Amino acid sequence: MDEATLFELPERPDEPTSEPKGKPRLRMAQREQVIMRTLSIDQMLPEDDLARLVWDFVLQCDLSQLQASILSVEGRAGRDSTDPRILLALWLLATLKGVGSARELDRLCERHLSFQWLCGEVTLNYHTLSDFRVRHAGVLDDLLTTQVAALVHSGAVKVERVAQDGIRVRAHAGKASFRRGSTLQECEAAARARVELLKQETQDDPGAASRRQQAARKRAARERLEKVIAATRACEQVQSAKQKRGGDSLKNPARASTTDPEARNMKMANGGYNPAFNAQFATDVESQVIVGVDISNQGTDAGQMGPMIDQIQRRTGRRPAEVLVDGGFATKQDIEQVNDPEQGCQVYAPVKEVEKQQAKGQDPFAPRPGESSALTEWRRRMGTPEAKRIYKDRASTAKCVNALARQRGLQQFLLRGLDKVRAVMTLFALAHNLVRWGALRATGTLKVARR
Repeated sequence: MDEATLFELPERPDEPTSEPKGKPRLRMAQREQVIMRTLSIDQMLPEDDLARLVWDFVLQCDLSQLQASILSVEGRAGRDSTDPRILLALWLLATLKGVGSARELDRLCERHLSFQWLCGEVTLNYHTLSDFRVRHAGVLDDLLTTQVAALVHSGAVKVERVAQDGIRVRAHAGKASFRRGSTLQECEAAARARVELLKQETQDDPGAASRRQQAARKRAARERLEKVIAATRACEQVQSAKQKRGGDSLKNPARASTTDPEARNMKMANGGYNPAFNAQFATDVESQVIVGVDISNQGTDAGQMGPMIDQIQRRTGRRPAEVLVDGGFATKQDIEQVNDPEQGCQVYAPVKEVEKQQAKGQDPFAPRPGESSALTEWRRRMGTPEAKRIYKDRASTAKCVNALARQRGLQQFLLRGLDKVRAVMTLFALAHNLVRWGALRATGTLKVARR
């Protein structure tokens, strides 16, 4: 017996020197096998799934305004209405997943477990989903106000230092849809002629097409005429703005889109020009919670700071002590309007052409002759090391929020018009704050019981 072993070991057979012969034995996929699983949809969804966080948040929302508008009530005939909490939860989860199409959301409700769990066997269609998003923009805005106010009341959001930044998002219109004023007048005449032609055809031969086809053609012609008229008015507004600015802006004639008259050609981050909207987010620096959201069709951030501060005060009841913005917001009018030491609001924005002034031997932070006290106070403060340190929070806050919005699908709007686009932006703000709400709840800052 070998001293290295306790018992005698049998002799090992000689190892085969050749490859094994015959067909390999494999475990094959049996996808036709019928399996019966006694699991509910709640048991199938993991406990840490994002859909559960979304539903917990929706349960805290006050949707009494939507419920009061439902006509289907107990004791009366009619089909049951869909719970508005389900519709809100579906859109919030879709926003977090980067889905902005009602048709795609409808498909996810049939195929994706998280969306199926939110539906809870309630059947939906894309019309219901789309109508909920665009018809209740005011309710969504009220929800954002309630959400931010609750976080402020709990102490999680202090609204002491706020960072604002704009993000330009492609509109649902093509470059070729922008036409000059003279071309728009020709399009309007053609659209009016089309409407009259359809009316005449219906009077001459009512049975030429079905009632549904006739209604669809009339509706399409009427909508086309309305868009062309709106584009003509928008073109006049753009031309008026060009005349006020003067200079090189008058070289190119004004144009407006017949697809989305409220969209404007803007210079994008890639250096090109595309039909777009200017979306604005204001974020609390400490909690990373969005406290203000707005949308405009102006290609510049000038004039956007004052209305945003007023909106924050309306939503939270507080005026931020410090506002961090980039150079696009730093106009004399905006600084004079917002930078008010008496109300405790200070603007942190970079002073323009600092290096050029220093190269000439001038102090860019010294008071200028004839400027207001608000501008002088802002200019002096921006030259201090403390202001430079505080201003660094702008990039880590505003740019981070914008990047998250891009990752969640804020690349191009799939709806047209400022009102509908504003509803989409409000959903993005609600979805972002939902994630922050979950993070604050996980840290114990917010304690909410699941219902």
